[in-house]
Amino acid sequence: MTYVISQPCVDLKDRACVDECPVDCIYEGKRMLYIHPDECVDCGACEPVCPVEAIFYEDDVPEESKGYYDANVHFFDDLGSPGGAAKMGEIDHDHPMIAALPPQETDH
Repeated sequence: MTYVISQPCVDLKDRACVDECPVDCIYEGKRMLYIHPDECVDCGACEPVCPVEAIFYEDDVPEESKGYYDANVHFFDDLGSPGGAAKMGEIDHDHPMIAALPPQETDH
């Protein structure tokens, strides 16, 4: 099981979750953050610190956001398991579903 980042993160990338993650499994794409499903230890530290409530436990993802589970998992298809997000920096792509979204309104 794992946590999933969903639509409210697109074009926002607050990064409070990154600072809270004890295993450095939250990676930064061009438009949103992604949780590596094999590196996440299911501690839940990321969920309460997300200011836009974009993070859900895998079994609790709202029906309208179910596609974000696949986006989080398949974002890593070409990357494999790098073993830590900090050393990667921003990754110069997003899952195709995220890349295809229209720009999101943000207050930042």
